Amino acid sequence: MKHYQPYHIVDQSPWPLLTGMCVLMTVSGLIAMFHLNSPLLFFTSLLLLIGCVWRWAIDICDESSLGFHTKPVQSNMITGFIIFILSEIALFASFFWAFFTSALVPTPEIGLTWPPQGIHIPSPSGAPLLGTLLLLSSGAFLTWSHHAMTTGQDTDVTQGLIWCLILGEGFAVLQASEYACAQFSIADSALGSCFFMLTGLHGSHVLIGLSLLEICLVRHLKGQFATNHHLGFETSAWYWHFVDVVWLFVITFIYCWGC
Repeated sequence: MKHYQPYHIVDQSPWPLLTGMCVLMTVSGLIAMFHLNSPLLFFTSLLLLIGCVWRWAIDICDESSLGFHTKPVQSNMITGFIIFILSEIALFASFFWAFFTSALVPTPEIGLTWPPQGIHIPSPSGAPLLGTLLLLSSGAFLTWSHHAMTTGQDTDVTQGLIWCLILGEGFAVLQASEYACAQFSIADSALGSCFFMLTGLHGSHVLIGLSLLEICLVRHLKGQFATNHHLGFETSAWYWHFVDVVWLFVITFIYCWGC
């Protein structure tokens, strides 16, 4: 006689192993692109990584549709996601630490001055300000969409998500254009390294957040969310708001204070 228990015993899956291998290949490809000027491995690995993550996400969505994500399972997922966000905060804090160490105590290697001579951060009143408005507006539309989800207003959920994605993609385009017009590179002093690491790391999180929200939009259109069962949408919204808050720190300290 089988005994019911509310926890989900996960089936064997190849996606964790394959995803880890793709991450290793992507990082190796990034190193090869920097040192050997050979981008083939990086972009090939990146496409494979996206495919593995997308297929893994489909399996998780299927588990939710089959009723495996019970209340205790959702509670554990929320706890895990909070720990994940805390680890992300620690990651960004480490790069901000490096930035403040160089800015507050400039070393002889960078001329005992900050910012180092010859390096000028883009003005915060141009594209960065517009990008900030786009990103914060995107977060506002997402909040509206989330509220509509809890009240069962499907049309508002769809419209809010679409506008959120459009504005978020606009921010990503602005960030890419700023990189194209930059007068310095990641190899130019501590400021160049900190600038590109912080903005690039944030940009990668923007792309991940957009992917999560696109998955949420597809799932919503397929009717896989309910007013009392939309944990995937809720955690994606938390992630996007985390991206918003990190950008406020970036534009405040890197663009306004650091230059």
